[in-house]
Amino acid sequence: MGCDGGTIPKRHELVKTPKKVEKVDKSAALAAQWKYCALSQEKLRRPIVTCELGRLFNKDAVIEYLLDKTAERPNLEVVTHIRGMKDIKELNLTDNPAWEGEGRTIQGDRYEELHCAMFICPVVGLEMNGKHRFSYLQTCGCVFSDRALKEVKTEICHKCGEQFRSEDIVVLNGPKEEMMKLRERMEEKRLKVKTKKSKKNKVVEAVFKVPALKENTTSSQLEAQETSSTQEGSDDTDVAGPSGPSSSSSSAAASAAASSSSFPSFSSSKEAKAAMAAAATISKRSYQKMGEKSEVFKSLFTTHTSAKRTKDQTSNWVTHTPYHF
Repeated sequence: MGCDGGTIPKRHELVKTPKKVEKVDKSAALAAQWKYCALSQEKLRRPIVTCELGRLFNKDAVIEYLLDKTAERPNLEVVTHIRGMKDIKELNLTDNPAWEGEGRTIQGDRYEELHCAMFICPVVGLEMNGKHRFSYLQTCGCVFSDRALKEVKTEICHKCGEQFRSEDIVVLNGPKEEMMKLRERMEEKRLKVKTKKSKKNKVVEAVFKVPALKENTTSSQLEAQETSSTQEGSDDTDVAGPSGPSSSSSSAAASAAASSSSFPSFSSSKEAKAAMAAAATISKRSYQKMGEKSEVFKSLFTTHTSAKRTKDQTSNWVTHTPYHF
């Protein structure tokens, strides 16, 4: 069993054992999530923003990414779902009075508290260091701990007083399972927005088609009236006969069919309201050009000639459309 020089080999030199799995330090992992930007890996500093998945970013880092998406960055897969500034929300955080900054421990003469966080929950006072679950509200951006939201159940924000729903609560730096749920919810919201936009575009297109259809129907109605009048002139002797009421009923049915085909059919009242609003915007005109309105009514608006002032009546510092002399 001996080797040259009388050395004796040990067991780990002769038997190959499986390598030990490297374990990640929990404190270091929590510090990386709650103290550093998920995109630039720099320390978090105000203004701090978050996405719909609950990750924390520096606002300037996200803006740089949106301006130049071709640049090389360490964690690009973290921000692939961010399309613009509407997909992020600036957080309304509460400062921790016990936080003294990281510059006090440079000399090494003081104890460094790793779990001391820069921000706390404004209701319960828990520190936002990763040991406790924190969530933010998509309506106002205020951040609270889950303990505060469970103990004090309300539909009004504890900090700013704005109303919110349970759907507006998003967990910050949640586990993978919650990340998957948040991603599914985000995709559902985006699909709903796309469907709404497509419906609005269809309604607007239908409204723009209405004037052209009206012109076609009016011309067809005039032609129908001319033909009916010629037929009545040729059949004056048979007015009291059975052909008279049948011809009038057929013309009425044709006009009703034309009028019904001129306007588009709407499946819901919302689409009809949107169509009416679009038609109102199209048919807008100035009150000064309306002949049926009186001069007293027209003088109420700034477009009237009495509201205009000459250069002598105004001075250099006066703003637009002054109402004093």
